[in-house]
Amino acid sequence: MSTVSRTDFDRYIVPVYSPASFIPVKGQGSKVWDQEGREYIDFTGGIAVNVLGHAHPALVEALTEQAHKLWHVSNIFTNEPALQLAKKLTEATFADRAFFSNSGAEANEAALKLARRYAYDNFGEDKYEIISTLNSFHGRTYFTVSTGGQAKYSSGFGPKIEGIKHVAYNDLAAMEAAISDKTCAVILEPIQGESGVLPADQAYLEGVRKLCDKHNALLIFDEVQTGMGRTGKLFAYMHYNVIPDILTNAKCLGGGFPIGAMLTKEHIAKSFSVGVHGTTYGGNPLACAVANKVVDIVNTTEVLNGVEIRRALFQQELERIGKQYNIFSLVRGKGLLIGCVLTPEWKERTKEIIQAAEQQGLMLLQAGPEVIRLAPSLIIEEADIKEGLKRFEQAIQKLA
Repeated sequence: MSTVSRTDFDRYIVPVYSPASFIPVKGQGSKVWDQEGREYIDFTGGIAVNVLGHAHPALVEALTEQAHKLWHVSNIFTNEPALQLAKKLTEATFADRAFFSNSGAEANEAALKLARRYAYDNFGEDKYEIISTLNSFHGRTYFTVSTGGQAKYSSGFGPKIEGIKHVAYNDLAAMEAAISDKTCAVILEPIQGESGVLPADQAYLEGVRKLCDKHNALLIFDEVQTGMGRTGKLFAYMHYNVIPDILTNAKCLGGGFPIGAMLTKEHIAKSFSVGVHGTTYGGNPLACAVANKVVDIVNTTEVLNGVEIRRALFQQELERIGKQYNIFSLVRGKGLLIGCVLTPEWKERTKEIIQAAEQQGLMLLQAGPEVIRLAPSLIIEEADIKEGLKRFEQAIQKLA
């Protein structure tokens, strides 16, 4: 195998990313090592993906076992891991039916198409409008960037998909003014992730649910980032006791193996009849075998309660650091989806903070222009939390 370095990225890869200066080559738990053998504490979790850390033995075993059986057959046939996973997800949630994809964007694409098709089937062709929120993020396909409320992701690709409105997040009056009998769906993140880890208000989600019911519109919860234990519940909607009509999930679901899922009710699923939608790889036996094991481990009292215990450790120390160095105005989010909002004097230095942390052996994320985001493994060791936060403080000391 030929030797590669970080400079090869700049030579060979389409420049849609700007990765860190090092190349991770090995991970175990919440630690990562680069090509030079340098250790890092991982507070990124692969952007809220590595729910059980790196190379969890149960996931390695599940993948290896399935790899010796069946890799791929397409959806011309079904497979046992996909059926087992669908059963587990529907039995654990409000849903009756599941559709599997390869990513969160594809899960959201399916949800949006299903909402329009359901409205077409039941109310006619004029009921097609979708309401999303400003600063939302729902993926990178053409439909999902059009639905997402951030122009930087949708501009420059030609005419937008018609029939999509954007209103302020957590603003029930704005939603009420926008929704009508032409609305087929409202899509929301219970916690806006990419734009700054901003949780929805209880009254807001309850109010949107009522507005959707009033106008025969479907409520879609994008839980790509918040689902599968990330917030301390299996799904974030369970904190609010507000039930969506369609839910999407990905990221944590595969623990690092690409998979997405759309969950919905029986009467809605009927609008996706044979041939209306599909995917070649979705429901792949390898992905579903790993996801089955993820669900088995995460959907337990031990792991879900452990999320809140770990959150408290992070919260206490991050608030102390924030106060001592006047770096954070607020530490928000739920569970182990944590957003640290930078104070005015620090908000222009987000990338500088992440790079300084990297120099101390710590991996961090950004969410929006002025928020440091943490999304570590749900089972990260207490010692790794303490060491990672120690390294973070050392990085801040150098910058201050």
